[in-house]
Amino acid sequence: MARSQAINARRFTRGLSHSKSRYPIPTILVFVAAVVLIGYVFWGSGVSGGIGGGFSKVEGDYTCTFEVQRAIPILKKTYGDSMHRVLHVGPDTCSVVSKLLREEETEAWGVEPYDIEDADRNCKRLVRRGNVRVADIKFPLPYRAKTFSLVIVSDALDYLSPKYLNKTLPELARVSSDGIIIFTGYPDHSKAKAIDPPKYGRPAKKRSPSWWIRFFVQTSLEENEVAIKKFEQASTRDSYRPGCQIFHLNSYH
Repeated sequence: MARSQAINARRFTRGLSHSKSRYPIPTILVFVAAVVLIGYVFWGSGVSGGIGGGFSKVEGDYTCTFEVQRAIPILKKTYGDSMHRVLHVGPDTCSVVSKLLREEETEAWGVEPYDIEDADRNCKRLVRRGNVRVADIKFPLPYRAKTFSLVIVSDALDYLSPKYLNKTLPELARVSSDGIIIFTGYPDHSKAKAIDPPKYGRPAKKRSPSWWIRFFVQTSLEENEVAIKKFEQASTRDSYRPGCQIFHLNSYH
């Protein structure tokens, strides 16, 4: 009995020595340090939220709604006091509204074009407070003219046909006083992935910059050249590189 226990003890000791040889402590420490370093680099570079704070909850993919959150510091430098009453239109709008409400002297509201049945507690709280509402953007928005200083739209216009864009874009211009900012995906751009088509009825239509500019002209919307220049200058100073197309438009006057 004593002999068998001694043999088992030696086997256990050898097992420990083998385990240590396979996973030496210095190797484990190096691995953990590498993981922490990689996470820090990605966090600081904006890949997983250096400015924005994380990937969008819509489908877990990189979206232009997430890009809006990254761009908020640049937008504030571009538009200044015009950022005091902002409407965001697009999926996962609760994340954008929450981000904007944390900014000084900024009031924010959001329009969610799709259902929010699986929304988290923070989003449901914003809905109860009236900061966020669900509305079909193919129809007139439930706001008076020039209710907001700026309207920011992301990941929503890509799912509309020109027939409905002809109605929606003028609505966005109607409820804004100082401008409209459109975040939209690049054609065949792998970085800004489409939101799940089955959930939202139709696949996203990624259009080229020239297509959008022609469409703006058709709807009598002019690009805001002053805002474009300021945005480019602020982006250069802060080393900000957008992952989506961004258009700055004047409101109707």
